Amino acid sequence: MSASPDPIKNKLPALPNLIFASRWLQLPLYLGLILAQVVYVFHFWVELVHLIEAAFGNTEALQKLVTSIGYKTDAPIASLNETVIMLVVLALIDVVMISNLLIMVIVGGYETFVSRMNLEGHPDQPEWLSHVNASVLKVKLATAIIGISSIHLLKTFINAGNYTDKVLLWQTLIHITFLLSALAIAYTDKLMTAATHQEKH
Repeated sequence: MSASPDPIKNKLPALPNLIFASRWLQLPLYLGLILAQVVYVFHFWVELVHLIEAAFGNTEALQKLVTSIGYKTDAPIASLNETVIMLVVLALIDVVMISNLLIMVIVGGYETFVSRMNLEGHPDQPEWLSHVNASVLKVKLATAIIGISSIHLLKTFINAGNYTDKVLLWQTLIHITFLLSALAIAYTDKLMTAATHQEKH
């Protein structure tokens, strides 16, 4: 039977204990992100309600949707069309993906940098959380940002008539930059993991 850890031996001196305890200063930040999540949920349902109302012929809800997605056309919009529906649905997907990103930052960041959540064995434990660390979290966040950027780029091209060529070019370049950055992060993580395995052997 292994001996239980000695609490006196494991007790940190005052200064290291203070520095280690400073990690709890991040707690208000994660609580703030939870509030941001609440705002996104509210925004999602407002847009969804407007979409449903517009589908039943509510012109006021339709105009709110057209304004929110930034869709402009020379002909007046009297009813929902395929382009408006597609842009609204993409906007809703965008909200969901950003919400997923928030969850990864809140749960993964708290687990990695603040305190253990002791979710082992919990039926709802996220699969990715079982092996999360700072490196894995960076790769997953970069992947999520690429997905969000892809949705934004798709929305822009669907609504390309309302954007200048310069805006389209810059959005494409920014998306490519996100993609290359994610590849660089993943490749660096692979090299570091390989180097760690070599050191162990």
